[in-house]
Amino acid sequence: MKRLLLLLPWVLLGGCSGGYSFTGASIPVGAKTISVATFPNYAATVNPQLSQKLTDELMRMFSSQTPLIVTTSEGDLQVGGEITAYDTRASSLSSSDEVSMNRLTITIKVKFVNSLDPEADFEQQFSRYRDYAASQDFSTVESSLMEEIVTELCEDIFNKAVVNW
Repeated sequence: MKRLLLLLPWVLLGGCSGGYSFTGASIPVGAKTISVATFPNYAATVNPQLSQKLTDELMRMFSSQTPLIVTTSEGDLQVGGEITAYDTRASSLSSSDEVSMNRLTITIKVKFVNSLDPEADFEQQFSRYRDYAASQDFSTVESSLMEEIVTELCEDIFNKAVVNW
């Protein structure tokens, strides 16, 4: 009897053909693919690695956290957009009015298309930032800051697209 009770949840979950995953993603019934287009970089300051890192992280996230097959075009679900800003500026001053912290901000514009449910489509701007000590050389921290921001931006896109909280 205990074995039956232990197996019951797995049998019930295995019999579900809806679009639920353990990550909280809610995939529309019938959706098999998601296309992720390369995000062109239209920011005034261009980091040559940003476009590819953003695209790769989105593809990784959707392939690892959903049952969807990731393609580069014409998926049942489609994600695309552009990088609109990549800025560094002072974010705080010390008591002697010197810059103590700087901030890297990345802003992207995203278009999501759900060919199975057009009401789920959206176009939205996402922006994330990271602060770093002004005493640090930006070129030494840029890569790690960018990776952290890209991960957060991709989580924002993923949550907006397929997590219905």
